Amino acid sequence: MKPLTLTEAVSAEFAPETTYLNTSSCGLLPRRGVEAVKAAAELNATGSPGGGDGFDAVVAARASYGRLVGVCAERVAVGSSVAVHVGLIAASLPAGGEVLCPEGEFASVVNPFVVRGDLKVRYVPLEDLAESVRPETRLVAFSAVQSADGRVADLSAVRAAAAAHGARTLVDSTQAVGWLPFDAGSFDYTVAGGYKYLMAPRGVSFLTVAEDAQEALTPLHAGWMSGEDIWASTYGPVRELARSARRFDEPPPFLPYVGVEQSLAFLEEVGIENVRDHNLALAARYREGLASLGHPSVPADSVVVATAGLAHRLDALTAADIVASVRAGNLRASFHLYNTSADVDRVLDVLAG
Repeated sequence: MKPLTLTEAVSAEFAPETTYLNTSSCGLLPRRGVEAVKAAAELNATGSPGGGDGFDAVVAARASYGRLVGVCAERVAVGSSVAVHVGLIAASLPAGGEVLCPEGEFASVVNPFVVRGDLKVRYVPLEDLAESVRPETRLVAFSAVQSADGRVADLSAVRAAAAAHGARTLVDSTQAVGWLPFDAGSFDYTVAGGYKYLMAPRGVSFLTVAEDAQEALTPLHAGWMSGEDIWASTYGPVRELARSARRFDEPPPFLPYVGVEQSLAFLEEVGIENVRDHNLALAARYREGLASLGHPSVPADSVVVATAGLAHRLDALTAADIVASVRAGNLRASFHLYNTSADVDRVLDVLAG
């Protein structure tokens, strides 16, 4: 059977009733994910055998996510939020250690270090991040793609600078993974919230940990499901924690993972490179249209497009059933695989009016 094209695959899974340009806030759920969550909830509601049991979904999602970001499942921990994963990393740093972050970085990447109170958090412009790593820097924490304006970090430069100074790296890939090919294995830690470009229900997040970085973390969330043999770990102290990154799991909520299992499978089917090309083409079309209207956007090779001076037009877009957002004073539109060129033209028509 001939494989479905991206357009055919998307039409089978999505039918948005608005012009939805807000994936950077929350992605749309594919039909298969919605149906899987409904079925699991019904089993739970009726007392059916296996109702409320999502162990297999967690296993499948962990492996699928690992394939998407280029690491084995043994390097992936699961949870429910980026801030929880970052907090685990923050707790591992020695008092007085320096954490280097971009100015205006997303709060979940920064605040767990700040609230420690005994770490030195230093901020520099994103474009200066690599050259600002110094010998006393213990960790460089930053997003692959900035939430506020879509700027893309120079991942290879930051990685090289951190390695040269013996610093570890933490990359939040929430605004990247799902459309941008991303190699999590190149960094000590990566985190990702699942409810944006991975199109998962809220309550899904992933942490990857390099093998040599695993010994630096204390598995603070380790309950019985973090045991090497979970069914032998249900009572009393866990005798043996998982030998993989699974020991860093935050106990996962099963229903969201039933959903993300389907979303990740869909992304693997259509291919991240195809999604990237589709999304970037739409973003480029939108940027060109904005420029022709006299509204240049923040320069970025990204699917997230931020434009100064247009925040006041959000109400007009909303009235036209166009869903976008305002961040850091900019009108922000973000494109994903369920968007079309007609969506781009529609928002440009409203902004031109």
